[in-house]
Amino acid sequence: MAGVGFDEMGEGPQARSQYARIRDWLSATPVDLLAQKRHEAEFVFRRTGITFAVYTEGGDPDRLIPFDIIPRLLDADEWALLTRGLEQRVRALNAFLRDVYGSREFVRAGKIPEALVLHNPCFEAAMQGLAVAGGVYTHVSGIDVVRTGPGEFYVLEDNCRTPSGVSYMLENREVMMRLFPELFARHRVRPVQHYPEELLQTLRSVAPPACMGEPTVVLLTPGSYNSAYYEHSFLADEMGIELVEGPDLIVDDLVVYMRTTRGPQRVDVIYRRLDDPFLDPLAFRPDSMLGVPGLMAAYRAGTVTIANAVGAGVADDKAVYCYVPDMVRFFLGEEPLLANVPTWKCAEHDDYTYVLEHLHEVVVKDVHGSGGYGMLVGPHASRAEREAFAQKIRATPERYIAQPTLSLSTCPTFVESGVAPRHVDLRPFVLYGKDVRIVPGGLTRVALRKGSLVVNSSQGGGTKDTWVVDG
Repeated sequence: MAGVGFDEMGEGPQARSQYARIRDWLSATPVDLLAQKRHEAEFVFRRTGITFAVYTEGGDPDRLIPFDIIPRLLDADEWALLTRGLEQRVRALNAFLRDVYGSREFVRAGKIPEALVLHNPCFEAAMQGLAVAGGVYTHVSGIDVVRTGPGEFYVLEDNCRTPSGVSYMLENREVMMRLFPELFARHRVRPVQHYPEELLQTLRSVAPPACMGEPTVVLLTPGSYNSAYYEHSFLADEMGIELVEGPDLIVDDLVVYMRTTRGPQRVDVIYRRLDDPFLDPLAFRPDSMLGVPGLMAAYRAGTVTIANAVGAGVADDKAVYCYVPDMVRFFLGEEPLLANVPTWKCAEHDDYTYVLEHLHEVVVKDVHGSGGYGMLVGPHASRAEREAFAQKIRATPERYIAQPTLSLSTCPTFVESGVAPRHVDLRPFVLYGKDVRIVPGGLTRVALRKGSLVVNSSQGGGTKDTWVVDG
């Protein structure tokens, strides 16, 4: 699956029709004007305060995520394929979580090792037997998709806890419309600006049965020092709901209330951007100053909905990922529309042996890692780096999975040397409440370094606006 890579724009006789106007625009636009527009975009992002934090680095951790001004295009047929596959996958993941905290038929049938579920760091025993509103656990999912050919899409990773990045999808579109209105006029681009409205409708649709009248929805944030705080405040503002921190909420008689100047106001749905261990010091970490004492008791009593559900992280474990195609077959009775990347599980002897013998060829990932950390890109690593990583695998093989070095597709990208192909992935955002909603497009992440396959912003990656175009 490795190779030179599929170029999504194409060249010469291989050029793809949906990129025709983009090619013409790039040919007619001087490089210095593109550079000027890029600087204007950076100015807008900085003035708006769109930054992220890298806590492992010294000094001021806040920085801009690099933004590429050349959009990534998908045509209607490509998006239709992705939409069907994403909806199917999220329904299967949700069914799996309902089963994990219910009768565990998937485990009983021998479809997944029991230890992988019950010993998973994200498994929450407190959720066992808890009837969540509407049976929905994965209210907001970010499914990372890569491409290797014209109709070849693979799911790289599932994010079912607190997926981030949607604010960048929205702000990228806003900036592109401001800087390049004439380019938009040449394309029929499907809108994404309605995402906050779709998110709010999804959250309202899963209000607990005890809710009377219009549900009160709040967004729970860890606070301004969190790396995604901009997104939290942005989404709360766009949805017209309150952005709250733990001390803003209280639990009285198994009901959650928000402190207001007019007195306590009942809360029906909490869109939490806070990890499970910090949600309730009475149920999880007693030292948490970020959560709400008694929140889990109210949750168990069915008076409040938490989105995403507590314990949903079991479904986005990189080892559990290997079993998602079987989840589709088991719970939905269908064949998967989107394939997984072939994966070796180091916990299994034959896979473990293969991975150690082929470290120079594969990508190895920590099953609980994120942000591009805890991984080895074998072909780009030195002999010493591979040997050091081999020692980690030998010590705790169950912590690692490996995948072939995919030949990720490339898109034209404006870099210091001009326009050049760079590898990309895509994170569409799937909303699941009373029904499934998917805003057309998603967040395209781009590896700005030549030859790099790592698109994470914490590892030097950037973002692009993603256009789903009709004709």
